[in-house]
Amino acid sequence: MRVSIASAAVVGLAATAVAIDPLVIKGSKWFNSKSGDQFFAKGVDYQPDITSTNQIRDPLADKAGCTRDLPFLKDLGVNAIRVYQTEPFGNHDDCMKMLADAGIYVMLDLSTPTETINRDSPSYDADLLGYYQRKIDTFSKYDNVFAFLAGNEVANSANNTDSAAYVKAVIRDTRAYIKKKSLTIPVGYATNDDGDIRWQQQAYFDCGSSDEQAEFYGLNLYEYCGEDATFESSGYADVVKNFTNWDVPVILTEYGCNAIRPRTFPEIKSIYGSDMTDVFSGGFVYEYVEESNKYGLVDVSGSSGSKTEDYNNFKKALAATSPKGVSMKSYSAKGKQQSCPDVSKQNSWQASSDLPPTPSNATCECMMKTLSCVSKTTKMPTSNSDLKTFGEDVGNIFGQVCADIDCGDVSGDASTGKYGKYSFCNAIQRVSWVMNAWYESQRGVDGSCDFNGFASTTKPELSSDSTCSNQKDSSSNTSNKDGKDSSEETGSEPDSSSTVATLSASAIFVIAAAMLL
Repeated sequence: MRVSIASAAVVGLAATAVAIDPLVIKGSKWFNSKSGDQFFAKGVDYQPDITSTNQIRDPLADKAGCTRDLPFLKDLGVNAIRVYQTEPFGNHDDCMKMLADAGIYVMLDLSTPTETINRDSPSYDADLLGYYQRKIDTFSKYDNVFAFLAGNEVANSANNTDSAAYVKAVIRDTRAYIKKKSLTIPVGYATNDDGDIRWQQQAYFDCGSSDEQAEFYGLNLYEYCGEDATFESSGYADVVKNFTNWDVPVILTEYGCNAIRPRTFPEIKSIYGSDMTDVFSGGFVYEYVEESNKYGLVDVSGSSGSKTEDYNNFKKALAATSPKGVSMKSYSAKGKQQSCPDVSKQNSWQASSDLPPTPSNATCECMMKTLSCVSKTTKMPTSNSDLKTFGEDVGNIFGQVCADIDCGDVSGDASTGKYGKYSFCNAIQRVSWVMNAWYESQRGVDGSCDFNGFASTTKPELSSDSTCSNQKDSSSNTSNKDGKDSSEETGSEPDSSSTVATLSASAIFVIAAAMLL
C-alpha cells in the first residue's frame, strides 16, 4: 500500500535560512569543519527527473521538483544526496538552499552520459575538462556541496581498464583547478565491485603522486541481500577488510540489493554500526525515485509523489542507527597509500601510472595554424542525426588514413602510458590533423584534400608546429565551446539545444573511434 505526502508539506520548510557547516577531510574520515564531529553520510541517490522527461537533466535546477521531494527526504531522515546529472547552467539557488536549510549535503557527479570518459573508446580533451570546470564553478559556492565524483563505474571489467588512466587524469586536473581557486572540495571516484579488477582499481586510484590520487573512494555494492544475509556471508566483511588502514575516506556511493523484495535493508545496521564505521563513512541507498528496475523509495508523478513498499523499511532501519565516530581533534591519520598495480593481461589491468596530459586549447589551436588541409566543419553539429553523420564521416577518415599513416600524434595508449602531443585535441582538430597528414603524404595532388567534400585546403599561418607543444591556456577555464560562463546564466533554464551541443568533441570522437574497432 502506498501513502501520499502532499507537496504542500514543504510550506514553511525553507522560510528561514539555516547555515550548514562545510565538511572537511582529515585522513580517511570526513568531519564537520566547525564542530569537529565525524560525518557519516545517511544518504540516498537522487535523480528524479529521468523517469518523467528526457529534456531536463538537472534536478537541482527544478524548484518545483525539489519542493515536491524535500518533505520525503526530511521524513526519511537523510543528511546527504548523491546527484548523478546536473548542468553548469540554470538557477540552482532555490534547491540548494532548501537542501542546506534541511541539513542535507550534496555529492555531485561531474560527468553526464554525454560528457564523460567512454570506457570502450577513452579520450580526454579540453572541452570535457572545460565542462567539468564550469560545473565546479557553478556548484562550489554552496557550502553543502561536500564532494565531486570524476566518474562512475567507467572501468567496469578487465577489458576496459585502460579508461581508468583517463579518469585519473580528470581527477588530477579538476583537483588542480579547485586548488587554484582556493577551494577544498574533494574529487573522488565511484566504482562497481567487479571481482576481476577489484583490488587493482582500489590501488590504482590511490597510488602515485598525491595530486593524482582520488581524495575519496566510492563503492557501488549490492551484495547484502535479504534478512538471511549476514555481514560475513554477504561479503561486506571482506570489503571492509580490504579497506582497513586506507589513507582516504571510503563510502558506499550505491547500496541496496533488491533481489528479495520488499527490501528491509539489514545492511544498514552494519554500515552505521561497529562493523563498518571505523573504515566507511556511511553511504547512499539506491535510489530515491521508482523506475522499472524497482529500486525506488518514492514513486514520482508530476508534482506529487507516493511511498513505495521500501520507503518505511528504509526509514525505520536508518532511524535505528547512531554511528559512533571520533572527533577531528583527537583523530590521528594512520592510513597507508597504495602502490600502483602492474600493467599486464595476467594481472587484468591495462592502465599505466603515466597519465594522459592536461588538455590545452592553445596547443591545439597552434597546431591547426600549421595545417594545409582541414575540416570544413568548424563547429560541432547540434542535432542527433547530424552528429551521427559527422561521427560516421570522422570514423571513415580515421580508418582510411590511419591504416597507412602513423597517427600516433593524435592517439593515446593508456596501457603503455604513451600519448601523442595532440591526443587531447578535439574531434575536429584531430581529424584535420589526420587529413592533413594524408594530404602531405600525397604531396598535395589534386583531390587528396577532399574526403568526399569533408575537407578543404587552406593557407597555413605557421610553417612549423615546433612552438605548439606544451602551450598553456591563458584563461582559467580550458573549454573553447561557445556559451557564457555559468555565473552569467544563473537565471536561465537549460535549453535542449544546449544539451545536445555539449556532446561536442569528446563525445563525437567516441563515435569515430568506435567505428575503427
